Amino acid sequence: MSRDRGSATVWAVLVVAVLGAVFGGVLLLGQAVAARHRAAAAADLAALAAAATWAHGPEAACATAIRVARAQGAELAGCRVLGEVAEVGARPATGPFTPTIRARAGPPEAAPVLPTGG
Repeated sequence: MSRDRGSATVWAVLVVAVLGAVFGGVLLLGQAVAARHRAAAAADLAALAAAATWAHGPEAACATAIRVARAQGAELAGCRVLGEVAEVGARPATGPFTPTIRARAGPPEAAPVLPTGG
């Protein structure tokens, strides 16, 4: 009898275990990326909503940002409205990964005047 008898089964189990670990790692990475994108989208939309309603006061603008973030499945981590500019932070409301993403919205700053050559 050969001493190698049954070694293919051991190798097959080892390969399946390694592939399972790699697949699990890829799934976790995918969840982390999706959570980051979800938080970024919610932060962007909440900042835009707060900047659009700045004239009603900071409290009303932040309340609007909270409603928009909740509609996107996120929660607001912070909100600040200074004049027409709104800065918010948002993170996903559920899931194992909760990255906080910050966004800022408001009117564009004055474009710098470039010297003309000639």
